[in-house]
Amino acid sequence: MPASNDDLSLRTVDVTRYVTPLREGGSLPALVEADDGFLYVLKFRGAGQGLKALIAELLVGELARVLGLRVPELVLCQLDEAFGRTEPDEEIQDLLRFSTGLNLGLHYLSQASTYDPLVTTIEPHLASQVVWLDAFTLNVDRTARNTNLLMWHRELWLIDHGAALYVHHTGPGWADNPRRAFPQIKDHVLLAQATELAAVDADCQARLTPEVLRALVALVPDDWLREPDLSPAEQREQYVQFLAARLAASETFVQEADHARQARV
Repeated sequence: MPASNDDLSLRTVDVTRYVTPLREGGSLPALVEADDGFLYVLKFRGAGQGLKALIAELLVGELARVLGLRVPELVLCQLDEAFGRTEPDEEIQDLLRFSTGLNLGLHYLSQASTYDPLVTTIEPHLASQVVWLDAFTLNVDRTARNTNLLMWHRELWLIDHGAALYVHHTGPGWADNPRRAFPQIKDHVLLAQATELAAVDADCQARLTPEVLRALVALVPDDWLREPDLSPAEQREQYVQFLAARLAASETFVQEADHARQARV
């Protein structure tokens, strides 16, 4: 069933404890505890990829949820400036200081394991859903080398979407070519199993209505929309128009993905 706009919301929590850095991530995410008592993997606004990585993480994670895929709960995490004062590691201290304010957290899936394509085979419909999402959002970071997929309670969970929508890093006019090719889909870790792309495309079209796309983009905090020559509302409109136009031309990236899959066989 298509998502209701009433379902599209994010909680805000206050970070109360910095637990440990997670150094396997290039942006130095960390495990933190919040005032709701839960642990989160915190993605910092002060990391090298900046606020646009948080925007991509939020938008693609919530797009996945609307499509029925499993994603850890995303929350907005308020980080107080006091956190950087007592941290002995200078690199982490700087990261905390530059990340005062709203950051993004993913609910921590305790004891989850990294998806291994040599161990677990994903059924075609689910694989097709994930490939469709990543082609739609230009996600370059779901390869065999770095799957950004977890197995938790024998179910597949999607994480780490900060590298998606990479075109928004390219400056003014980034949204002007929504039909752009995405040759990187050939490296997708689930491409070989994605044999139901046409059926999945129809379902995704039904779920991602214009109202849903606009409600998703509305979740992005004003504070993350910092293009100097555009208001937050104008920047949101760029995302809405880019996603809507790319969705309207989905046959382009569906065919591209299908051709790449067949070339593998």
